[in-house]
Amino acid sequence: MVLEATVLVIDNSEWARNGDYTPNRYQAQIDAVHYLFGMKTGDNPENTVGVIANAGDSPEVLVSLTADLGALLKGMHGLDIRGEAHFDTGIQIAQLVLKHRANKYQKQRIIAFAASPIAADEKSLVKLGKKLKKNGVSVDVVNFGEHTTNEQKLTAFVDAANNNDTSHLVSIPPGPHVLSEQIRTSSIVGGSSNTGASGAAGGSGGSFDFGVDPDLDPELALALRMSLQEEEERQRREAAQRGEAAAEAGAESTAQQTSAAHDDG
Repeated sequence: MVLEATVLVIDNSEWARNGDYTPNRYQAQIDAVHYLFGMKTGDNPENTVGVIANAGDSPEVLVSLTADLGALLKGMHGLDIRGEAHFDTGIQIAQLVLKHRANKYQKQRIIAFAASPIAADEKSLVKLGKKLKKNGVSVDVVNFGEHTTNEQKLTAFVDAANNNDTSHLVSIPPGPHVLSEQIRTSSIVGGSSNTGASGAAGGSGGSFDFGVDPDLDPELALALRMSLQEEEERQRREAAQRGEAAAEAGAESTAQQTSAAHDDG
């Protein structure tokens, strides 16, 4: 099991509204973030994951490095689509987040999504890639949406960052498939973590989550995954409400007993 800190950098730019991926580029990334979080933290209990949104006026750290699913859900809540993406700046901020990780024994990794044309030129991206390599930061890039436009730049970037095949570029064209499932079978996951991924994602020993092949029925697979997440969130809310109700009932009972004892006196 690899001991690793990972920062996920998502592209929440206006380009993410496009519906050429199921159900659109933005929601496909959110689904992939949940999958990668579960896969990474399931692979090693000491692994941590952070999330950065790179669009708008400037990139924003949504989730600091954590292994807590609740912290992920809280940090992602309220995220919206806005403005243009800042791919290179998002990578730089991710590197700073990793630099300040609490456990210095963790290896460092960035997984970045590119769903819009990258404004940075190839020369500056190569320079950034070399800096990541020098600082021991591996980088994986999920290139989709504008994958043909970005292919050359991202190939140069990943090649510059690569050290003994620790960095990867995965280009995923549009099609009737779920983005997270394409990532699952890619070099980013690499097969060695497939067991942990299935456990984290709720697999029950079959080849696919919920027994549904996402390539054959991507909409059903995504709907089932989202329904599971919604059900888990509903159960958490109900548990919290029951805890509050029990606390209130306990306080009321104590007050009644105190009042009765006072009356008897």
